[in-house]
Amino acid sequence: MMRVATAREGAASIWLLWLAGAPLVLCMTVMALPEIGHGHALAFRGVYALAYLLWTLPLVVVQRALQRRVSWPVSVLALLALTYLMSIANNALALLLAVHWKAVPVYDWHRLFGGLDGCWLALIAFCAIHAVVDRYRALEAERERVREALALARDAELRALRYQLHPHFLFNTLNAVSTLVAEQRGADANRMLARLADLLRATLERSEVHEVSLAEELALTGHYLDIEKIRLGDRLTLDLRVGADLLHAAVPALLLQPLVENAIRHGIAPRAEGGRLALHVERVDGRLQLRLRNNGVASVAGADAGSRSAIGLNNVRERLAHLYGAGHDFDFSLAANGDCTVEISLPFRTLAAAV
Repeated sequence: MMRVATAREGAASIWLLWLAGAPLVLCMTVMALPEIGHGHALAFRGVYALAYLLWTLPLVVVQRALQRRVSWPVSVLALLALTYLMSIANNALALLLAVHWKAVPVYDWHRLFGGLDGCWLALIAFCAIHAVVDRYRALEAERERVREALALARDAELRALRYQLHPHFLFNTLNAVSTLVAEQRGADANRMLARLADLLRATLERSEVHEVSLAEELALTGHYLDIEKIRLGDRLTLDLRVGADLLHAAVPALLLQPLVENAIRHGIAPRAEGGRLALHVERVDGRLQLRLRNNGVASVAGADAGSRSAIGLNNVRERLAHLYGAGHDFDFSLAANGDCTVEISLPFRTLAAAV
């Protein structure tokens, strides 16, 4: 397959070179127009034009071989010599025709080295065009390799950021299971482990993608909320408001779960009376707006505010920056009483359009 692709690229390159060199043949044709009707002058011009086209094939092969094996000054000298010999060969053919048509009495060898400028300059110009086209193609190929390398690096970094969440979340959940066991709440511990298995299964099934539908992301977050509801019970109140027409919107995978985890672990869980977690998603002016609010502890809003920027929160910030650049907005704010609000604005796209 590689050889077939290379052969096709080579054929396409030759056609491109011929098209780029077509103006030279046109120039030869225009130069021949004043000679129409003067014996065999037009026929000679046609012979030179045809010879030019035929010589371009070996010139392409030789020039590419020289570019790979010798320095450019040596390549230039070799091509000048080769095109000069080709021009002499053209003159030899034209002289044979001239003798045949009785345009000249005898075959004069001295004529071989005269009037070479027309054909020789055309072949030199073709070599120059070939060099420019090949250089352009090489630069484009290099740019494509750089784009692919950057895309692979970006993909690898996004994966690394996503995988960073898994051990963090897994540790917290297993710690919660341990707490339930210590409190002799075996049934709740079993339910939590079952929900954890569901969550990990759903996460691993889509580990190869960076964007999913909002419906998938909500389902995954729902597994996590089930785990927290087992642990917190009535202390956790949920308020989810998502329009049905937004469920196919494209969002980053694992966008909501770390934000919800951050809200519960650092905001609601430390409160003796629990708290309320509200997630509202809407479409405004062609953008997807996500707003997450939760109650918190007032003391956290002071000197400990920096602890809120945990792994999950920083991770979300970095992934949004990688995926959307300046096309997204992320705002994190803490009120004096410890209540927290996270607002995210993304370009609204359906998952089919995002792929």
